[in-house]
Amino acid sequence: MSATASATTTTNLSEKQRRILQYLRTNVDDRTYFKSRLIAEDLGLSAKEVGANMRALLDGDIGLSVEKWGYSSGTTWKVTR
Repeated sequence: MSATASATTTTNLSEKQRRILQYLRTNVDDRTYFKSRLIAEDLGLSAKEVGANMRALLDGDIGLSVEKWGYSSGTTWKVTR
């Protein structure tokens, strides 16, 4: 993918998306799976806000691999470097 491609980069992210990304980067070495509701609690957002904003991170060029992993009592995201 070229530098001019339309993939999301950190400069194209909203304030909430950047906060979520920073949270994931800070915690990815300690764990792999993140529940939307737990991210939301830590960041003062709703689980719905986290889920909506995670979509921008799924295919973005953000230095992490983010994948929707499961939905058991809330959405779980698998995040790896």
